Amino acid sequence: MKLDIYNHVFPKAYFERMQEVIPNQGPIKRWLNIPVLYDVDARLRMMETFGDYAQILSNSMPPIEFIAGPETTPGLARLANDGMAELCRRHPDRFPGFIASLPMNDMEATVAEIDRAVGELDACGVQIFSHVNGRPLDEPEFYPLFERMAQLDRPIWLHPARAANHPDYLTEEKSRYEIWWTFGWPYETSAAMARIVFSGIFDKLPGIKIISHHLGAMIPYFEGRVGPGWDQLGTRTADEDYEALLASMKKRPIDYFKMFYADTATFGSAPATDCGLAFFGTDKCLFASDCPFDPEGGPMYIRETIRILDALDVSEADRRALYVDNARALLNLHCPAWPRRRHSTGAASSASGWRSSRRPRSPPPRWPPSGPMKAGPSRWPRSRSASPERWSCSPRCCASPAPRCGSPGARGSQPSGWAACWRRSPGASTTPSRISPSG
Repeated sequence: MKLDIYNHVFPKAYFERMQEVIPNQGPIKRWLNIPVLYDVDARLRMMETFGDYAQILSNSMPPIEFIAGPETTPGLARLANDGMAELCRRHPDRFPGFIASLPMNDMEATVAEIDRAVGELDACGVQIFSHVNGRPLDEPEFYPLFERMAQLDRPIWLHPARAANHPDYLTEEKSRYEIWWTFGWPYETSAAMARIVFSGIFDKLPGIKIISHHLGAMIPYFEGRVGPGWDQLGTRTADEDYEALLASMKKRPIDYFKMFYADTATFGSAPATDCGLAFFGTDKCLFASDCPFDPEGGPMYIRETIRILDALDVSEADRRALYVDNARALLNLHCPAWPRRRHSTGAASSASGWRSSRRPRSPPPRWPPSGPMKAGPSRWPRSRSASPERWSCSPRCCASPAPRCGSPGARGSQPSGWAACWRRSPGASTTPSRISPSG
């Protein structure tokens, strides 16, 4: 069983609306040549060739805040997230969850959409990009996003963003030979990770979970620079007191970078995979393919990533952790629908099944926004159990003969006999600390 935690899709209604408002129509030609990006039936046919394989869906580039202004982006984000949730409801065996999109050029709307997407639509987490229209993620305006995600105990997927208008040299007006993508994207991810580290996010929000795309980008390969090199922070700079910053950090810089999670999307590179796993460890890495942006339009990166992971010299427990167990723990996934492996009532699931043996975790609390956050009231599903021994029910819970969620009756249209009630039943603290940007 394999769960691909980072791949891209355009929900139909969102794709149609995006084409109406996006200023640069150039990329649309390429998107239309990748049917599995927007045609769900084509995607499902492709996925069938990989057997017990599922995807956590995320929106594709470009970032929503790049497409339009703050008067339009909240509606686009809602359209994207509603479309993702509908795909998950219709195909829970293939799409057991999705990553929410956000209107990052409107932070009040962003926090409200986090509450809606997680609380009402059951999103696994959120996707952000390496900058917000050129602004770094460590600007105070964006802190409420990190704070809210730490309170919710849901991960953030960090995706690079750069275009050809970012030149390779100061004397030029644009990047050539698609250097902006090949080398620019790994740099973008690495720079964003560094700004998160040195801004103190991991100290202010020690429970924050951030998944770095492409196996941590440049960080694993440049371990020597990130380690001994940044241990000397400030020795090369005269106009900023970086030595004081270094002294104030509770850990070496490299140890903060190892607090990130990473996915295995390396476009079929075994050496890059070995390097990333050696840096982060198998317990912090998760299977991802970056489907469908490969030369074959979908299956190649899935196939090649599976080939590499299957060939790793690791224990079967570690391989299973990379394919599904790490994701199940990080995303708090429990007993989603897999019709091909139905569970008999009361029976324990197989070692490779979805149902977690961990004690359920308590749901995120209902709290007012703290610190600088501006948001409407949290809107959580009502079917929450106060007992830590019971399961909470997701909006896509099915009619099961013996629901594991504690729900009194059928709550969906899936066939009876197998549970889709994989709501995270978490054990996180119900009283999050109030943390401000100043720590």
